[in-house]
Amino acid sequence: MSAVLEGHTTDHHHGPAKGLWRWVLTTNHKDIGTLYLWFSFAMFLFGGTMAFVIRAELFQPGMQIVDPNFFNQMTTMHGLVMVFGAVMPAFVGLANWMVPMMVGAPDMAMPRMNNWSFWILPFAFAMLSSTLFMEGGGPNFGWTFYAPLSTTYAPPSTVLFILSVHMMGISSIMGAINIIATVLNLRAPGMTLMKMPLFVWTWLITAFLLIAVMPVLAGVVTMMLMDISFGTSFFSAAGGGDPVLFQHVFWFFGHPEVYIMILPAFGVVSAIIPAFARKPLFGYTSMVYATASIAFLSFIVWAHHMFTVGMPITGELYFMYATMLIAVPTGVKVFNWITTMFKGALTFETPMLFAVAFVILFTIGGFSGLMLAIAPADFQYHDTYFVVAHFHYVLVPGAIFGIMAGVYYWLPKWTGYMYDETMGKVHFWLSFIGMNLAFFPMHFTGLAGMPRRIPDYALQFANFNMISSVGAFLFGFTQLLFLFIVIKCIMGGKKASAKPWEGAEGLEWMLPSPAPYHTFTTPPDVK
Repeated sequence: MSAVLEGHTTDHHHGPAKGLWRWVLTTNHKDIGTLYLWFSFAMFLFGGTMAFVIRAELFQPGMQIVDPNFFNQMTTMHGLVMVFGAVMPAFVGLANWMVPMMVGAPDMAMPRMNNWSFWILPFAFAMLSSTLFMEGGGPNFGWTFYAPLSTTYAPPSTVLFILSVHMMGISSIMGAINIIATVLNLRAPGMTLMKMPLFVWTWLITAFLLIAVMPVLAGVVTMMLMDISFGTSFFSAAGGGDPVLFQHVFWFFGHPEVYIMILPAFGVVSAIIPAFARKPLFGYTSMVYATASIAFLSFIVWAHHMFTVGMPITGELYFMYATMLIAVPTGVKVFNWITTMFKGALTFETPMLFAVAFVILFTIGGFSGLMLAIAPADFQYHDTYFVVAHFHYVLVPGAIFGIMAGVYYWLPKWTGYMYDETMGKVHFWLSFIGMNLAFFPMHFTGLAGMPRRIPDYALQFANFNMISSVGAFLFGFTQLLFLFIVIKCIMGGKKASAKPWEGAEGLEWMLPSPAPYHTFTTPPDVK
């Protein structure tokens, strides 16, 4: 136990593990959380360089920089790396750090499996990245890898892509099992489910989503493997199969997946807004039920990604109405965050800036999602840049701003030092401006008919594309400032107090205690 509290692993035969081996063999949830966060940041930069290639090519009309096939590899790898390599591991890192402390557990329920679930990832992504150097290049069929593009017409490296996806899925399932076991079995005495911080709730629900849908992804890539290597025809019409079957199975995984990437951010924001509004969260119970409702509804809306495949009108109507229904619990959450801030003693330190930007910009992404949910309208928007604008407004200011807000909020707790507040605010404003410059014009190019995943475009889209590219480069290079701020904080500086957010006195009941087991206090107004 003392080893766990001191933050290092112990080799039972040779005392504390030293140096590099400490990080390789560690079973400490904080170390593993740190590994996940650093890995995800490396993948964020790696996926970002691919976005740079895409935006550099699209800076002007015409073919300037890369071959169209390589452009397609970049769009595919950018999506895969950002979804599976950057966003998901970052949230698992936050969960590893915070969930045991928030529920008063000494560590995760299965510490060795926790270590294994992390170390699978670098090998999976090394394999995925290596495909770029192989004959025929890497996957070039889009991150959704639709058959028959990804089966009949795919480069030979696709089998390695399939193996790497299996490895990522194994890692996610193990991480999810660990979180469920920790939350259900290791809570401190007196912590009922409805007393858990919302970050724990969102992760518990996310973990159930992961366990439900990762095997579906494994199934669809296995069917692909069979079609490519063993002569089956799951997705080949020539052999009696159906390419649309691929889309159904993929999106049955893919739609809950987008909620896996956003629910933990809801939890982070639900911790930050009350702290900087100096008020308890408004509507805790409704937030829990709204999160569970979103998770349930995410399973029954998958075909809204496929309105254009020729489904019956009854199918279109059902998926349209079911999709619009998701706006209800999401709206409940947004109104609860706004009500929490209403008449609060607000201050706008960096975590709060990211959290407020999250609420505003995620709502814009939600509105464009409602537009896409309307089946007849979706026939016009489908496969245009409007869709790209929509999901980037959900994922960049949603998932990524949520991750950054959490990092700034908990850095003093993790390191014992305060980060540089001025630089944090500069990072926020540059990210905010760059992100909006990059993605807002895409709404207009999309509505005007510019298709996605193309390396060249008609002249009338030139100005908006130039603005998007400038914004993307601004956003990308700004993240090097984030790296600098975090490293500077880790290396020392102003010591963080026990209550790092000045003026948040009396709110310590909302923040996880640094002790291995919680001492739960009642809210000030209940005493």
